[in-house]
Amino acid sequence: MDSDALNTFLAVHRRGGISNAAKFLHRSQPAISRRIALLEQELGVPLFERVAGRTRLSDAGRVLIPYAERAVAGAQDAEQAIRALTKQNSGPVSLAVTGTLADGRLSTIMKRFARENPAVTLALQTATSAEVSDLIRRGEATVGLRYNTDRSGDLACEQVLSEALQVVCAPDHPLAGKRVKRLAELRGERWIAFPETRGRREIAAAHVFALFLTQGLGEIEWTAVDSLTAQKRLVESGFGLALLAGSHVAEELRAASIATIAVGDLAANQDIVLVTRRGGFLSAAADRLLETTRRNYAGPDVSTTRDARKRSPARKGIARRRLA
Repeated sequence: MDSDALNTFLAVHRRGGISNAAKFLHRSQPAISRRIALLEQELGVPLFERVAGRTRLSDAGRVLIPYAERAVAGAQDAEQAIRALTKQNSGPVSLAVTGTLADGRLSTIMKRFARENPAVTLALQTATSAEVSDLIRRGEATVGLRYNTDRSGDLACEQVLSEALQVVCAPDHPLAGKRVKRLAELRGERWIAFPETRGRREIAAAHVFALFLTQGLGEIEWTAVDSLTAQKRLVESGFGLALLAGSHVAEELRAASIATIAVGDLAANQDIVLVTRRGGFLSAAADRLLETTRRNYAGPDVSTTRDARKRSPARKGIARRRLA
């Protein structure tokens, strides 16, 4: 059972069948079928089955998936480690980022890294937090940036920032720039949030609703909007309130197109985490990307911090709740 056989197996699974896997791997369908048949013969069990005309994993195939992913990623590590002996200052590095973290701070990181490492090819892809972890786990990305720690043992997570969340509203909202003592006072407002989706760690409607439930409050009116930009435009227009991180609305706060409402009994944070594969090979370029990201997140975003201090009162003695 070699890495090529396992890579073929993974391609058939991820691409949904022999035909798509053949196109992806630039091989003929008979070659892919034979490779899978030889692997099944070696293991003594079928790895796929046909259900309603579709190729699906068998029980044995589902068991094999995590082992195959680790084996293929390990082979990639070995290849990269050997190449790194002769190319310490060059080569490709892939960064996977949760979509709403692809902001001005990320642009600064990429510009700085490109300037300091001109011989390194840096690729960027966006995904949900769970997808970022999967890309790292499979070796399809070198470094990940996502929300909250992934507790799986095959990933190493490093928190680089814990960002406070705040209630934002239109500048002409009656409570804009003011303070309310309790979240209960905002119960009658319409709320805007991301729809609840597996793997999404942004502030989804269920998270907003949970804040009210913890205080014994009932249902709230909310609208699911699957775009951070669209959420901000709706808030600006007075369509509703949203619970967002300061960095997400820093530009709008400076332009006064969005305002905040300070809430006395609300203290919610969202962690931003660097992700790598535990025990996986990291090239010198990948280490430099990690260090560049750490440096950028360690330094405060002055404008965001200043805006937050202007608009948010001190919140002493309040129990902090983290959004899962």
